[in-house]
Amino acid sequence: MTGTVHESSGGVYRVLLASGDWLDASLRGRLKREVRTGDRVVIGDRVEVALDSDGSATIETVHPRRSEVVRRGAGGRGAKVVAANLDRLVVVAAAARPTPRQALLDRLLAVGAANHVDTVLVFNKIDLMPAIPARKDLPPPRHASARELIELYKRIGYPVLETSAVTGQGLDALLDLLRNGSSALVGPSGAGKSTLLNAVQPGLNLRTGELSHRKGQGRHTTVNARLIRLECGGLVADTPGFSDVGVWGVEPRELEYCFLDFAPHRDACRFRGCSHLHEPDCGVREALTRGEVDPGRYESYRDLVQEAGGD
Repeated sequence: MTGTVHESSGGVYRVLLASGDWLDASLRGRLKREVRTGDRVVIGDRVEVALDSDGSATIETVHPRRSEVVRRGAGGRGAKVVAANLDRLVVVAAAARPTPRQALLDRLLAVGAANHVDTVLVFNKIDLMPAIPARKDLPPPRHASARELIELYKRIGYPVLETSAVTGQGLDALLDLLRNGSSALVGPSGAGKSTLLNAVQPGLNLRTGELSHRKGQGRHTTVNARLIRLECGGLVADTPGFSDVGVWGVEPRELEYCFLDFAPHRDACRFRGCSHLHEPDCGVREALTRGEVDPGRYESYRDLVQEAGGD
């Protein structure tokens, strides 16, 4: 029987069969030995399930994945597959409470690019954003405001939505996005991922949490990633919040392709294979000097290259 994994917890996998029936299945011992720990069954996987003589269900085979979102844990800890067979990554940040962190957003955007899935930015809680005019004449500083970050990512070319579960702003556009194919909502705790899903589909009743007053950060309310079938027809993965994330399986020299804003300037580099870190006559660094590449974006790129073992 063929099905799709929608949730996993404690070695038990919730599988929706092609027939429309649900099964709780365990992983065949052979698969535990053959498959690397970080690549074992995750939400979105297409699997073959068999019923044993005692009525229990076992996952016998995992079909090849057409896409997967892989991240590296904080501090360089091993690879973790977040979800498989996705069409897009929806990076959710709060416009306020908690304050958006450009470094984390850059990393999540790089994860999407590295895994070859479409990526969309959502700035949620837009109703809480201070009324600060956008700075269009200069690139934003390292600790940019939400409005400055929104304008920055729009200028680079990323699709950006502004949403509020309180006022309803942007919810129709988000629903139109999610209704097609499969998506994963990723972002820091407290950004409002579960709240947005509750807003676009009343009745989901996903658990949400309040901001930690002591740290000014969100609490982890989604513990295990799960795949949710929306009434509009799409599938969406609700994932735990990421406080830090790396990019896995990408060579240092390939990371430049995860930064859209570098593309117009790479051909101006004097040396082929320029790392954009120390070579003379580097088109990207010259663009940085001219203010055409944001300093925070360049710093995010440099940090990722160093973490990947680049010079």
